[in-house]
Amino acid sequence: MAPTPTLNERANRLADHVAANASSLRIAVEKTSAGARIIDCGVRTEGGLQAGLALARICLAGQAEVSLVPGETGEMPCPLVQVMTDHPILACMAAQYAGWQIEVGKFFAMGSGPMRAAYGKEELFDHIPGRETAPCAVGVLETRKLPDDAVIDHLCEKLNLPAKSITLLAAPAFSLAGSLQVVARSLETALHKLHVLGFDLAKVISGFGSAPLPPPAKDELRAIGRTNDAILYGGRVTIWVRADDAQLAEIGPQVPSTASHDHGAPFAEIFARYNHDFYKVDPLLFSPAQVVFNNLDTGKSHCFGRLAPDVLDKSFFGD
Repeated sequence: MAPTPTLNERANRLADHVAANASSLRIAVEKTSAGARIIDCGVRTEGGLQAGLALARICLAGQAEVSLVPGETGEMPCPLVQVMTDHPILACMAAQYAGWQIEVGKFFAMGSGPMRAAYGKEELFDHIPGRETAPCAVGVLETRKLPDDAVIDHLCEKLNLPAKSITLLAAPAFSLAGSLQVVARSLETALHKLHVLGFDLAKVISGFGSAPLPPPAKDELRAIGRTNDAILYGGRVTIWVRADDAQLAEIGPQVPSTASHDHGAPFAEIFARYNHDFYKVDPLLFSPAQVVFNNLDTGKSHCFGRLAPDVLDKSFFGD
C-alpha cells in the first residue's frame, strides 16, 4: 500500500497543475536563483476568479472543496465563496490558518498553507494533529511584494529544506485572487474561535462555510476591511460535531462575531479606531456572522449569531 501523501505533497500536486496552466489562469511562474518556485497570483499579474479558487484549494492542502455560488448582499447580486470539508482540522487549522508571520528585512507577509505543518513551531500544533515531515513545502503569502532570495533563505532554514523543494504562491488582498482566498476562510475563523474558547476540536467532524465575495477595493487597506467584513457580517458556517448539547448551548453565543463589543461597524472603521493595530481589535470579533452546530450524537441543532446586511452594504457599496 502506498504511503498517505502529506499535506504538503497534496498541495504541491495542485501547485503543479496550477503552474502548468499559468497562462489560462493569468498568473506567472518563476524560479528564484536558488531554485524555489514562486507563483504570482496577483502581485504583478491580473489573476482572477479561477486563480483565487486554486489559491484557496492549495491553502487548504486539497482537503476541502472551494467554489463560487450565486448569492446576494441586500438587494445586490454578490457571489458567495463556499467551502466544505470532511477534514476540517487538517484543512483549516493545520494548513489554511494564517499563523506564520514572515518578516525578513522590509518584506512582510502573512503565511498560510501546509508549509506551516512542515514548520510545526506554532503553539497551535501542540493541540491539533497535522505536524509533518514532508519532502516539500507549499505556502501561501498575503503580500504586495514577491519574496526575494533573503526570504527564501529564511524559509529554507526554518523548514530545513532546499529551495528547490519550496513553492510559494503570492497575492495581495486587493487582487481578485487574493480577496477570494481570504474570504474562503469563513469556516477556518469559526474553528479558530472554538479553539480559543477551549472547545475540543477533535469533536468537529465536518464543516461548511460561505461568505460574500466583496467588490474590488482600490487599495490594500480597503481590501482588508471588505474581506474581513465579508466574514464578520456575511459569513455563515455549519459545523457537524459529536458533543454535549449543554456545552454547545454554553459556548455557542461566544462563537459568532456578534459576541464582540467591536461588532456593528465596518472593519475599516474599527481598524482605524485602533490605529491600524490588529492586536488591539477585540479578538472575539474575528469569526463568522452566524454559526450552526449540528450534533451528530443527539440530532439537535444550535444556531447563534446573525447576518448584518446593513454593515455589508456600507462596507461594499458605501464609498
